[in-house]
Amino acid sequence: MQTVVIVIHLMIVTVLIGSVLLQKSEGGGLGMGGGAGFMSSRGTANLLTRTTAVLAAGFFLTSLFLSWYAGYNRQPTSIIGAPAQTQPAGGAPITAPTSGGILDSLKKSDQQQGQQAPAAPSGPQAPQSQ
Repeated sequence: MQTVVIVIHLMIVTVLIGSVLLQKSEGGGLGMGGGAGFMSSRGTANLLTRTTAVLAAGFFLTSLFLSWYAGYNRQPTSIIGAPAQTQPAGGAPITAPTSGGILDSLKKSDQQQGQQAPAAPSGPQAPQSQ
């Protein structure tokens, strides 16, 4: 259903752009305007104005429907509840601190990973030729 509404929405957008571009410039903005154009009679100007208004209303309705439909199945979440922690890719999981603060638990986690992984070089290494 969402795909059908998106296709209709895109068709409305393209026709809306075309109807706006076909309208006669009356303000003479950017030094252009006036003159006898493709559609110069007053009746076609009213038709294009009404068409633009109807297409704009359709654009807003389809936009509102798409935004409502996108949030329809969304579940409410709380910022208070803690999400389930996943295990990091490095190895040992980080557990909630029992004593001390979060910095202490991170320090312990770094020490555990340092024991498992080889020590990194202290500085940049020069390339070695073979």
